[in-house]
Amino acid sequence: MSFWGHLDVLRGVLFRIVAVTLVIAIGLFIAMHWIFDNIILAPCDGNFPLYLFFDYISSLTTEEPTSTTFKVTLINIKLASQFFIHISTSCWLAITVAFPFIIYQLWTFISPALYENEKRGIKTAFFFGNIMFYLGVAVGYFLVFPLTLRFLADYQLSEAIPNTISLDSYMDNFFIITFMMGVAFELPLLAWLLGKMGFLSRDFFSKYRRHAIVVLLILAAMITPTGDPFTLSAVFFPIYFLWELSSRLVPKKHLTE
Repeated sequence: MSFWGHLDVLRGVLFRIVAVTLVIAIGLFIAMHWIFDNIILAPCDGNFPLYLFFDYISSLTTEEPTSTTFKVTLINIKLASQFFIHISTSCWLAITVAFPFIIYQLWTFISPALYENEKRGIKTAFFFGNIMFYLGVAVGYFLVFPLTLRFLADYQLSEAIPNTISLDSYMDNFFIITFMMGVAFELPLLAWLLGKMGFLSRDFFSKYRRHAIVVLLILAAMITPTGDPFTLSAVFFPIYFLWELSSRLVPKKHLTE
């Protein structure tokens, strides 16, 4: 196929991706009021599952529960922010929902250029990759973001300085943490693919573990919009767990040895 032929195929792939994502975004746009009240703003309330779990742990230690008193009230300080956030949230959630379709369409474009041995295990990788992506989003939503919100919303330099959180700040943190955690959870899949191709072995993880800790700390700092140690730790430890999981998914030695 000529260069222009490949370009036509790519154009078709991108058109299908944009069309499906747009349809999903329109549906989400219509339902956005319910989504905001019941999903996106849920971590602002003390009845969020993670906070209720904290209450349960507190009850075991005979301490007074504190999570049910936790409440974050957002404000809007820009005239058009709510409208543009309505649109951007619809697009971001549409990309998240359409993620398997997007990956599949990109695969249909790439697969003709691969040999049969390079295509083996792709179905398993596709299934595993989607599961890990949504698992990462879930970890970001149910664990990392609520921990970040709860810590920073209650943190004060002085009682004379109350925390007033804007809608834009809340949504920036929400999207960066949840979506990037989903991307970070693709690390085991990447390691498995490289190991299957013979480019990566378990010896690599043992040799460069100390280096990886430094790199993962930097990655966690890039993912977290804030620089506080608490949020950094909440992101770092799940990613480091993925590093250790990845080391178990690759062979002990290179396939070429």
